[in-house]
Amino acid sequence: MITSKTKKIGILGWPLGHSLSPLMHNAAFTALNLDYVYVPLPVQPENLAQAVAGLKAMDFTGANVTIPHKVAIMSYLDEIDLSAQLVGAVNTILIKEGKCIGYNTDAQGFIQSLTRNNVTIMDKKAVIMGAGGAARAVASGLIQNGIQQITIGTRNPLKAQEFTCLFPNFKNLLGCNWRDSTFTNQVKECDILINSTPIGMSANEKEELPILWENVNKDAAICDLIYNPPMTAFLNAAQIRGYRTINGAGMLVEQGALAFELWTDKQAPRTIMSKIVLKYM
Repeated sequence: MITSKTKKIGILGWPLGHSLSPLMHNAAFTALNLDYVYVPLPVQPENLAQAVAGLKAMDFTGANVTIPHKVAIMSYLDEIDLSAQLVGAVNTILIKEGKCIGYNTDAQGFIQSLTRNNVTIMDKKAVIMGAGGAARAVASGLIQNGIQQITIGTRNPLKAQEFTCLFPNFKNLLGCNWRDSTFTNQVKECDILINSTPIGMSANEKEELPILWENVNKDAAICDLIYNPPMTAFLNAAQIRGYRTINGAGMLVEQGALAFELWTDKQAPRTIMSKIVLKYM
C-alpha cells in the first residue's frame, strides 16, 4: 500500500506510452519488499524545468530520464556525476539532501548488454545511427571499452559533425549524413551497427532507417536500443538476412538495475526485472 512514507521514483519523458520501466521497477521493489513506488511522469519539453522543481517539491527520491530530455535536463540539475559528464547526457537522477544529481547508467548498461550477447568491442568498428542522448551513451561506453572507430550517421550532417566534438580525446570519430557514400562505406566495414534513434518505436510508423543491407558487413552485430516493440522493422530486416540481432531489452534491464542500486543501495534483482520485461514485450 502506498502511504506518506512510500519513497517515490518517477520517469520523465515525452511520450511515455512505450515505457516498461514502471512495470520493471515496481516488480523489483516488490521482490525486495521495499516501500517504493515508480510512476510515469509524461513531461513536454517546454515544462522540463518545472518538472525537475516538482520532483524536489514533492519529495521524490529519484527519477529516470528518457527521450527527449536526456541532454536538456542537465541544465536544471544541481550536480552532474562523472558518469554523466563523460556521456554528456543524464538518464538517472538521485535526489539527496535537496539536490538533484544527474547520473548516466545507459553507457554501462549498453556495454553489459553487448557482453551478455558475446559481442566483442575491443579494436572493432561501430556505426551509430542518431546523435541524441542515447547515442552519446553508446559512444561513451564503446570508447571506454576499447572500440577502434565510431561513425555517427544522421539525417542532419551538422548534428553529426557537432557530435564529433563531444569526445575530443577520441580521434577515430567520424560524423556524416546517413545517405552519403561515406556512411555506405563505413557500414561495409563495421562490426557493430546500432540504431539509437526513435525510428521504429511505433508499430505504425512509416519512416524507415535508410539502410541498404547489401552494403552492410555480413558479420556485423545489429543492435536497436528500442525494446518496445521487441522486433523493430530494422531488426526484422536484419534477422531475415541472417544477421545477429540485439534489441534494447538487455540495455533496459542493465541500466535500470544500476539506477535501482543508486536509489535503494540494494543489489537489483536482475533476473526478476528481466522476466518482467520479457513477459510484457
